[in-house]
Parts: sequence; C-alpha cells; structure tokens
Amino acid sequence: MEWLTALEDHWWWLVFAALLGIGEVVVPGVFLIWVALAAAVTGLIALALPLSVPVQFLIFAGLCLVAVWGGRRWYAANPVASQDPLLNDRTARLIGETVVVVEAIEGGHGRVRVGDSVWSCRGPDAPAGARVRITGADASILQVELA
Repeated sequence: MEWLTALEDHWWWLVFAALLGIGEVVVPGVFLIWVALAAAVTGLIALALPLSVPVQFLIFAGLCLVAVWGGRRWYAANPVASQDPLLNDRTARLIGETVVVVEAIEGGHGRVRVGDSVWSCRGPDAPAGARVRITGADASILQVELA
C-alpha cells in the first residue's frame, strides 16, 4: 500500500477525472462529465504548480461551479432533440383520438373516457355514448368536437 502515498497529488486528480468520466458513460446524466473536466483541469494545475491540497480543493470547487454553469448554459443554447417530443405531455398525445362521452356534455362541459380513465372535457353538447374527437387541451381539461 506504499504506492498510495507515493502518488503525487496531480495523479489523484487525473484518476478521479477518469473515474468520473467512466461514471458518466455507465450512468449517463450529462453532469459527471463537467465535474470530471474540473478534476482534470485541477490535476493539470497541480502538475504545473506546487499547490497545497486545500488550495487544490478550492480550485476544484471553483472549477466545478464554472464547469457546471457553463455546461448548463451550453445545453440551454444547444438543446438535444427528442425522438418523442410529446413523451411527458399526456394531453398533447391525446389530440386526434376519438373517445366516448360518459357524462353528457351539457352547457359545454362533460366527461369522456380515455383508455381506462375519465377526463373532464369542453365542447359542443353531446349525449352520453356519443363519440367525440379530442382537438386540444387546457391543462387537464380536454377540448373536443363531434366525431
């Protein structure tokens, strides 16, 4: 175990950066890579300058903040296109579906069955059992028209 104490400080930072990079590949989250970058730069600074360990940790903390801030700004300016942009927008996914009225639409308000659930809706008057098409949504209230 003598080799543990024989390694110089900069090697610990570079090994830490490599482990964080591997962690980013194994558990992708687009966050560890920025901390890995901060650790690698800290290692290179420790290689170039004789700094005490507490100063190295301060540099690492500052670089982490700057790297994460810069990464967040970069991803905000360059969003990753989703293969399914409506993945987390359930109401938008329902647009175009034909559903059955379970509680008559009277005065513009009623309820429709969507799959195994019942949703509030707005639209033209329709009796229970009528088929309507979803044309939009306002929060969790579906907009419907006669099918």
